Amino acid sequence: MKLWQKNYTVDQQIEAFTVGQDRLLDRLLAPYDILGSLAHIQMLQHIGLLTVEERNTLTQSLRQLYRKAEAGELNIEEGVEDIHSQVELLLTRELGEAGKKIHAGRSRNDQVLVDLQLYFRAELQQITELTEALFSCLMGLAQKHKNVLLPGYTHFQAAMPSSFGLWFSAYAESLADGLRLVQAVYHTVNQNPLGSAAGYGTSFPLDRRMTTKLLGFEDLNYNVVHAQMGRGKSELFLSFALAALAHTLGKLASDVVLYVSQNFAFLSFPDELTTGSSIMPHKKNPDVFELIRARCNHLQSLPAQVAALTNSLPSGYHRDFQLLKEAIFPAINHLKECLSILAYALPQARVNPDILDDERYQYLFSVESVNALVLRGVPFREAYQQVGRQIAEGGFQAPETLRHTHEGSIGNLCLEEIGLKMKKVIQGFPFDKVQAALERLLGKGKGQG
Repeated sequence: MKLWQKNYTVDQQIEAFTVGQDRLLDRLLAPYDILGSLAHIQMLQHIGLLTVEERNTLTQSLRQLYRKAEAGELNIEEGVEDIHSQVELLLTRELGEAGKKIHAGRSRNDQVLVDLQLYFRAELQQITELTEALFSCLMGLAQKHKNVLLPGYTHFQAAMPSSFGLWFSAYAESLADGLRLVQAVYHTVNQNPLGSAAGYGTSFPLDRRMTTKLLGFEDLNYNVVHAQMGRGKSELFLSFALAALAHTLGKLASDVVLYVSQNFAFLSFPDELTTGSSIMPHKKNPDVFELIRARCNHLQSLPAQVAALTNSLPSGYHRDFQLLKEAIFPAINHLKECLSILAYALPQARVNPDILDDERYQYLFSVESVNALVLRGVPFREAYQQVGRQIAEGGFQAPETLRHTHEGSIGNLCLEEIGLKMKKVIQGFPFDKVQAALERLLGKGKGQG
């Protein structure tokens, strides 16, 4: 069954190739397709294209289908092209003529657009919540280990003193900044394309502001051509947000892989979190962090993949857009898995409290000695040369104390300020408003039947 079916049958090989993985991937869109239809039929009744009775029976059936979709029990039957066709088929079987009316004023183009906007919106909320959980984990570790020193590196050379508090909270703050980009994408996809039809509107007197409110969108995609051009653009914006978070997670994982190696021995994990070798009995491999690094490196190629699929296309709908799902949907899941496993594994890390006792790290404190001379009135360049001579002649003695007091340094981590930064970012997401609107649409809000 196809919504565009006429008086001929498509060649089976052509059909198999053009449908591709849509029947599998569309199962993820099923709840959102039903939400879009619920809003659409309320609006169709409002403008006189459905009776109140038709709207009520359709609403009841769609809410039942939504519960099945949420439970993963709504399948696309053999011979049915996509989730839009499946939902309409089920409604028509159950309700007859009323089921045939729900597509009035829509095209599959704006139908899939609204499905994707709702799906991306929900997935971005999950990503935000998982990121916030990892942020809290990192901040807790920073507080717990704030006084444990470790070497800071530049050019892979031991450079200056750092601390586990500084290291953990650096990645926490990076996540907070990453969520700023996620938030920008969230506001972009939280706009309603429904009613743009095939990209050029319709002669029906649709009330697009009504469906915007019903679906909890904060605004419309007003221009219908612009709404259609959102296909590909939303995915591109989303790909940059996923890549930005992946950049942080991949670098964190790469640090961990170094820090648990015998040459560093800054960190260790329980045996249960490592894997072994089939030939070397002493090996405890950080495979989980290597896989996080690999997945995050792959995620950072996502913007290029999306751009390659879409950057030569003129305005209007093109079937090329179908392949975006195959790139974006797995990427979203991979990022969520990386966020989850990091939040699980990192609290089990054991830090080495005696790293800087090793004499190889004594020169980490050379800048401290230079600064101490400057504080006594020696010009910086002379102080630098003086300490340099001490190191060259073997007479350098590392100072016994550190005096890092400015904002964001070892002695002043600004954990409270970083926490407030994240809190402010989270407050910029209208999750509660969206949830309230969808609960009303599904009959779960106050006064709903």
